[in-house]
Amino acid sequence: MELDFQLATMDDAGLLVDIYNASFFSDYQRFGSCPGYGKTIEMMEESIRLYPKHIILCDNKPVGCVSCHLNAPQEYEIGCLCVIPEYQGKGIGTQAIQFVRNYYDDWKRLSLVTPLYKHENVRFYTEKCGFQIVGTEKDGNVELVRFLMER
Repeated sequence: MELDFQLATMDDAGLLVDIYNASFFSDYQRFGSCPGYGKTIEMMEESIRLYPKHIILCDNKPVGCVSCHLNAPQEYEIGCLCVIPEYQGKGIGTQAIQFVRNYYDDWKRLSLVTPLYKHENVRFYTEKCGFQIVGTEKDGNVELVRFLMER
């Protein structure tokens, strides 16, 4: 399994909509809505402008996305890390976090949020990636966990 990370362009907006929809469909089914599901191409283009995205390619097939933006000097927030369901559990997310750590080589702090109910995500970020939980916050009716990694 060979992974590559390709910087997304506006031409990739449709592909990214498909990746997000596949990745977040179960959340949409569970809650009836999900910020990552159902984006229009225009919404994704705006998201690409705000959060530069890298398409995750596995053996040249697009299987996920990781996005990051600069919050403050040397402080980056991972806005999204998603992998389509049939490729989850194969180490792709762990390699995506390592990619972010290498790509943004000036980082001192990396942060992100994930829903509290997604226990597998909480374990993934703490046990496999080395993030610390620094608090919780609400997004509408969803409780989120905030993670931080410092070096």
